[in-house]
Amino acid sequence: MAERGDETLVHTLKKVAAVLKQSEIPFALGGSFAVYAHGGHSSDHDVDFLIRGEDVDRALAELDTAGFRTERPPEDWLVKVFDGDRMVDLIHRPIETPVTEETFSDTVVRPVDAIHMPVLSATQLMVHKLLSFSQHYCDFARGLPLARSLREQIDWERVRKETQHSPYAEAFLVLLDRLDVVPYGGPPGGKEAP
Repeated sequence: MAERGDETLVHTLKKVAAVLKQSEIPFALGGSFAVYAHGGHSSDHDVDFLIRGEDVDRALAELDTAGFRTERPPEDWLVKVFDGDRMVDLIHRPIETPVTEETFSDTVVRPVDAIHMPVLSATQLMVHKLLSFSQHYCDFARGLPLARSLREQIDWERVRKETQHSPYAEAFLVLLDRLDVVPYGGPPGGKEAP
């Protein structure tokens, strides 16, 4: 991440993670820094942590006490904390699904700039990315670096199964096949690709 000029963002990530750990608030690193933690490349430049909905108030209180500025934006699926002008998203309902203990069981502990923390699995990161595509946001260029750099760590059959209801995800998987990133294999249930 240093080559992207994100050193101060990494420092903020570590500070937030330390507060969450010390407060014993379960969390997982998601987003672009999770891709980085798995050894991959991402086109995004943000910090995302996943926390449970029932921990939001306590997390904000602990982070406020630690000197962060906190915010509850109009979106009802996340809250934000600021370290100066550096923002961190605390997401409690990614892709319209609440964060649960099951979410945390799909993590691996990885070092992020010398601090160990739970990181969403590469497979779950890909599922989240694909399910974020919609008629209002469908920037496949954001998903390609993740798919290319982490393809060997991703359970593609699981990705197809968990995203089969999304035509945008299916189109992205067909694109990956055409670009020779990973074979399409078709959606679960045997329906042929267009």
